[in-house]
Parts: sequence; structure tokens; C-alpha cells
Amino acid sequence: MTALMRGDKNIPLVAVFIFAVATLLVSPFVGMKFMSFYDVMPGTPSGEIFWKLRIPRTFMAFLAGAGLSLSGMTFQAVFRNPLATPFTLGVSSGASLGAALYVAFGFSFGVLGMSGISVFAFSGSSVAIMIVYGLTKLRHGSSIGTMLLAGVAVSFFFLSVIMFIQYLMDFTPSYLILRCLMGGVDVVGYGDVANALPLVSLGAFVVIYFSRELDLLMTDEDIAISRGVDTGRVKLYLFIATSLMVGGLVAICGPIGFVGMMAPHICRLIVGADHRTLSWGCMVFGGAFLVLCDTFSRTVVAPTEIPVGVVTALLGGPFFLWLLLGRRFGKTF
Repeated sequence: MTALMRGDKNIPLVAVFIFAVATLLVSPFVGMKFMSFYDVMPGTPSGEIFWKLRIPRTFMAFLAGAGLSLSGMTFQAVFRNPLATPFTLGVSSGASLGAALYVAFGFSFGVLGMSGISVFAFSGSSVAIMIVYGLTKLRHGSSIGTMLLAGVAVSFFFLSVIMFIQYLMDFTPSYLILRCLMGGVDVVGYGDVANALPLVSLGAFVVIYFSRELDLLMTDEDIAISRGVDTGRVKLYLFIATSLMVGGLVAICGPIGFVGMMAPHICRLIVGADHRTLSWGCMVFGGAFLVLCDTFSRTVVAPTEIPVGVVTALLGGPFFLWLLLGRRFGKTF
């Protein structure tokens, strides 16, 4: 009977997995021109487009959506704030500033298999987290308001520095930074996918490993300590993991906003708030969600493409207001 009840609880998660698999299978065939199985045979012009452009782009969108969704879920649990995401906390802006500085100084190096731009983006995201977290701790009793204001302030400051860097640079690198800030997963080949895969995989492993601790942290930090959780160590590992994911993804795709807010909340409505299932649901649903957004962005005004970051921002703005004004935060969790 217990096993049957557990099976019933897993039905929504299984449905999310099926939805994600269906999205991954269908999306590469959809575009300015719909492709059939006969069109994508290797060696044909359509086959080259399919295997070298559409498949890598779909994989990149899934990895980016999964990483951003998991990062948003982690921030929301650690800070106990339904509006906490890499975008609203300034983490994406910090990573963007790191990537912009790498481009501005003309560096070209790698560290332990990571590209230099990923190292700079990771450093920027880590600095943003430390600043926002430190400012929040300075104001006891108003953590939600202080955190959002600190995140907005940090984000605006970093974006102003990026604009100053753009103003000083030549047209080509300045336009490159501007296009990157819009967010996109338009990759060619599997090189960027191979770079993002280990970062997202490692970050996802850490987040899923600490799923029980996330449940306790979301309830109350004192309760987590009473249950034997080393909250300082757990938070440090989670911050490193999320910074690694966000930094690496921003270095490749640019800042793609609001995925880390929308996907976790939608998943809570589907699979529940238990992070042992929610983490898997967020990873899979977030990836599929961004794949759908990217499919829409490259087909709605074809042959012109809309940066996927613009699409998620158009969806995320109303969603943010809905969370802020139209719901009681306790019910979301």
C-alpha cells in the first residue's frame, strides 16, 4: 500500500519527464522549415542544418534552462524568498560583468579545462552573491525586502559598469557584449554544449545531493541546525554550485532572465514542494521550458530570430507581478 502511494506521488514527476522528452524530440524538427525524418539524413543540406545547428541548440537550451531553474529553486529555498532568482539577486548581472571584463581586456586563457570567460563569469556571480547576502544580513527582520532591494541595486550597478565598458570599446566588441546581454542559445556545433555540460552536471549533483537540507533550510534555519545540518557548510556548497552553473551559462548564453523564477514555481504546483522530487522536476521542466521558448523565438517571426532572453523576459515580467501582487507567498511554497 505504501509503495502504491509513493507511486501515485511520482506520477506528476513522470509526467514532467514525458513532457521534457517529447519536447526534446519534437523541437529540433520545428523551425522556419519543418523537417521530416527523410530531410535530416546525414550528408544532405537539411541534415547539416539539423545535426550541426538545431540539435546542439536544443541541447544548449535544455542545459541552460535546467541550470537556471535549479539555481532559482536553490536561492528560493536558502533565502526563503519566492522572488529570489539569479536574475533578481544580481547574480546574472555579476556574471555578465565578469564576461564583459574578459572581452574588454582581450584575455585568452583557460583554467583547469574551463575557458577564461567562464572563470570571469563565475567570479562575477560569486561576488554578486556575497554582496547581496552580506547586505541582507546587515538588516535583521526585513530580509525579503532588503534582499530584493540589494539585488536590484547590485544588478543596476553592474549593468552601469557594463555600459561604461561598452562606451569605451570599439563597435564590434561593444555590439558583441550588447547581443550577449540579450541572452541566446544560438550555438554552432557541440563545443559550447560540451563546455556547459560538466558545469551544469556538477551543480545539479550538488543541489540534488542536498535536497533534504534544502527542505529544512526552507522551513527555518534554526530547525535545520537542530536536525544536525551544518548550515554554513551547506550554503557554501550550494552557493558555489549555483555560481558555477550561472557563471558558465552566462558566459555561453548571456543572461536569460526569469527562467529561475517561473520554472520552480510551476513545478511546485505540479510535483509539490519536497525538494527530493522538486529538484528533479525543476531540472527537467526548466530545460524543456527554455527549449519551448527558444523554439518559439526562432519561428514566430522567421526568418528573423528573437533572442530567447527577450521571450523569457516578456513572460517573466507579468509572472513576477503575479507572484508579487496576486498570491500569498506561503501558498507558493
